[in-house]
Amino acid sequence: MDFFSAMDISATGLITQRYRMNVASENLANIDSTRTATGQPYRRKQVVLEAIGQYYEPFPQLMGMLGGARVSAIVEDQTPFRQVNRPGHPDADKNGNVLMPNVNAVLEMADIMSATRAYEANINAFTAAKSMITKSWELSK
Repeated sequence: MDFFSAMDISATGLITQRYRMNVASENLANIDSTRTATGQPYRRKQVVLEAIGQYYEPFPQLMGMLGGARVSAIVEDQTPFRQVNRPGHPDADKNGNVLMPNVNAVLEMADIMSATRAYEANINAFTAAKSMITKSWELSK
């Protein structure tokens, strides 16, 4: 594995973690959206990631798969909607109950924090690879 491959892998990590943060932010922004274009409440979205790349031939058992990750899909969470009693709400049924999105603010904040930490780790790995390239160029002079 060369330094540029390490930077490419880190770059894919940055992209995937940005997607995770964006989707979690969208979920939080729609936590009270009781009606979408379909007429239903907003449904929580999740990012599905997959590994990409190939095995490093000389030492596959040590190095594992190289290549990074990518977003394979953004799917809707099929857990049931929350039901809240709000008699004056325009979307309330005859009993005063309103279907609310299946978004949990605590879970979304945890996802954002996790994605932020992973993003920072990828930045650190990218910076380390860049530093090694710079040092190797300096040594080759």
